[in-house]
Amino acid sequence: MIEKIVAIVADKMRIDADKIAVDANLVEDLGANSIDVVEVIMAIEEEFNIQFDEEDAADMRTINDLVSYIEKNQ
Repeated sequence: MIEKIVAIVADKMRIDADKIAVDANLVEDLGANSIDVVEVIMAIEEEFNIQFDEEDAADMRTINDLVSYIEKNQ
C-alpha cells in the first residue's frame, strides 16, 4: 500500500518516488500546495475506493497519515 501511495504522490507532484520518505511532510518536505494535496487525495480515493471527509483530508500531512487513514477506513 505504501508503494501505491508514494507512486500517486510522485505522479501528482511530478517528483521522483525514490525521494519520498514515508515520514515526508507533503507541504514542508515535498513542496505541495493546496491543489497538489487535493489531487493526491482524489487519486487515493479513486485508487483505494474510499472517501475522505473534509476534516480528515485537512489533517493529512505525511505519507504515514495517508496510510493510517486508508488502513482505518478501507
